[in-house]
Amino acid sequence: MPTANDDHPARGRLAAAWASVDVRAAGDFWCTVEDRRPGLLPHRDAPLFFAALGRLMVGGDDPASRAALLLVLGRAYRHFGLLPHATTIGDALLATVARHARPVWTSQLALAAERALCRATHAVRRAAAQAGDGRAWWHVKVIGHEWPSPDIAILTVRPWRRLPFQPGQAVPVCTPRVPGHWRWLSPANAPRADGTVELHVRAVPAGSVSHRLVHEVRPGELLWLGPPGDTGLRLDPACTSDVLLVAGGTGLAPLRSLVEQVAAAPDGRRVTLVVGARSFTDLYDSVSLDKLQCAHDWLTIVPAFSEDPCAEPAEQGDALTIALDHHRPGQEIYLCGPPAMLAGARSRLLALGIPAARIHLPETL
Repeated sequence: MPTANDDHPARGRLAAAWASVDVRAAGDFWCTVEDRRPGLLPHRDAPLFFAALGRLMVGGDDPASRAALLLVLGRAYRHFGLLPHATTIGDALLATVARHARPVWTSQLALAAERALCRATHAVRRAAAQAGDGRAWWHVKVIGHEWPSPDIAILTVRPWRRLPFQPGQAVPVCTPRVPGHWRWLSPANAPRADGTVELHVRAVPAGSVSHRLVHEVRPGELLWLGPPGDTGLRLDPACTSDVLLVAGGTGLAPLRSLVEQVAAAPDGRRVTLVVGARSFTDLYDSVSLDKLQCAHDWLTIVPAFSEDPCAEPAEQGDALTIALDHHRPGQEIYLCGPPAMLAGARSRLLALGIPAARIHLPETL
């Protein structure tokens, strides 16, 4: 029986074969499915589905991105009623890839693809059992794209149908520039009357999706958003304790949405938001933060600069250290930021006697 290590070279060849498949293959895939099971998959959704399932078959995503991809596909299989027809869908995918990657397609590669697709289908079935009902994706149009810093973009998108998210959640995001690749982003706003969603994106090394969202996507382009997922950062509606929010980098986005949630229905709680950055020039969302601070007397915003000698003494230091200067007993504490900021944060807070139930860090999705 072949082992995972035995399959490794084959997976590399399969990835190369998949990369050679051009955009016309999605139409071929839909025609193949339609011939075998008419009406199974809507024509306009076939390219998105084909790219997602093919990407899952090939693999190579990090765990968070794989979770985003599985949530999208799990919902798609449920929404379109595809679970009883998974074999038909899989056979159509393999037949399409074989036709479009014919120069490199061999019997050994076909066998590796069948094994990989079998694993992917099992993963989708498990995901579908947990994905819940509802739409698998929302088509959105980029209506605003700002560069507050060289590696960060603020995108404003308008869904064709309202996205049913809650502050503190995250949504899978995909651009047609890199079809099949889904990445988690957290809306930076509470739900708005016009349905628009604001996304904060930092371009990271080797981040194919983030790089394109920051440096290439322009207003007027289309993106896709997947079903919202909980991250452990939602406010408990039954709790009205004061809140201490600690943000680093684009981890500000979900925490700013919590501030907007309180602003939409003030309930007497006081909110302190500590925003960490290396220096003042790295405080990328300062305009929105100033507007929030001026509009609400229950809100206190505190910058924390880790590498700015010109900052006020009370603002010099890492975000969590500065936040602890503002901590008061009974506060609910929410943290979101880069891994270096979150590493050890829980144990540090517990050592100070802060109850575990009051500490909220982003969960792995």
